[in-house]
Amino acid sequence: MTEPDLTRRAGKRGDDEEPRNVVTPNTSGKNWPFDVRKLEYSKEPAYFLNMTDDWDLERFPAVWTIGNAEILKCKLLALFCSRKFPGMVLRKSHDFAADLRKNGTPIIGGFQTPVEKMCLEIFLKGEQPIVICPARGIQNMRVEREWAVPIEEGRLLLVSPFGARQRRPTKSTAETRNKFVAAASDRLFILHAAANSRTLAFADEILAEEREVLTFDIKENENLKKLGATAWHAN
Repeated sequence: MTEPDLTRRAGKRGDDEEPRNVVTPNTSGKNWPFDVRKLEYSKEPAYFLNMTDDWDLERFPAVWTIGNAEILKCKLLALFCSRKFPGMVLRKSHDFAADLRKNGTPIIGGFQTPVEKMCLEIFLKGEQPIVICPARGIQNMRVEREWAVPIEEGRLLLVSPFGARQRRPTKSTAETRNKFVAAASDRLFILHAAANSRTLAFADEILAEEREVLTFDIKENENLKKLGATAWHAN
């Protein structure tokens, strides 16, 4: 089987544009706390050229960011994983994340579940651009200490479509956040979706929108492949 190219956009979103180096150090001189910037789709559309048409702009006409917003212009690979997972998925995900770090692949995700958090820890040790999307407003959020240096280096961005009143993540905001992550990404990779999980339902929804979804070519992910996800395996 030919390995799908994780560095290119899929289907109708494809083009021949070369990846750009968007990682630039923060020269503001501010270290802590970090400034929050509001980006409105109507006023600064250059940051949202990669967004898919299915995002609800009327309900969410802006996003708030901490860090280098230029990363939104990258060809981002979105990662998702259920909270429940078998050991094989953990091992595969660890090696996969290490390869993505080595290749410098720009990543976006919520990084809320255990496997997603493990992947983020691996990415933070590398140099690739990373977008973290909390399922809550970031205006009054405490920025994790381990994120401070990557933000200052210009390779880590926090972004949220939620206003300051949304101080806590909920099941509803997590679902909305996942839709934003998918809309802002060029490729989607679901590490694992447990049976009857919200992640599996989300995968079904995304596939129905004719977005390509990649997943590991393992028996533990047969449910995703039956839905139409593309099997992926390392060379």
